[in-house]
Amino acid sequence: MIMITGGAYQGKTAYAAERFRLSPEEMIDGAVCEYTELINAKCVYNYHEFIKKLLRNGEDAVQCTTEICDNNNGLIVIMNEIGSGIIPLDREERSWREVAGRCGCIIAERSDEVIRMICGIPQMIKGGE
Repeated sequence: MIMITGGAYQGKTAYAAERFRLSPEEMIDGAVCEYTELINAKCVYNYHEFIKKLLRNGEDAVQCTTEICDNNNGLIVIMNEIGSGIIPLDREERSWREVAGRCGCIIAERSDEVIRMICGIPQMIKGGE
C-alpha cells in the first residue's frame, strides 16, 4: 500500500500517475466511487471525500478503511491533509476532519511508503529510497 498526502492542489494525483504509470482508467475518484470498487482498485484519489460520503450515509469510515486496507494492500491512496488550519464551527466538518485523520493514520501505518507533496515536490516520510 502507498499513501500520498498533502494540501489541496499540491500535485498529488499527477505525481502518482507519473511515478506509478497509471492511466486515467486505473485511478478512481473517492468522491463518487463505491466501497466495492476500492477492493480491486489500483489507485483512489480524493479519499478524504470518500470518508465524507461514508459519514453522510451514517457508515463507519474507520471500519471501512480498515476493511479496504485488509482486502487491497496494493492500493495507492491519495488524500488531502484536512486537519490543519482553522477549526470549523460546524460539528459535521469537525467530525469529518477527526475521522479523516484516524483513517489516514490507519492507511499510513499499513503503507510501505507515505509521501507528502508540497508545491509539487514529493517528500518521502516513510519507506522509499
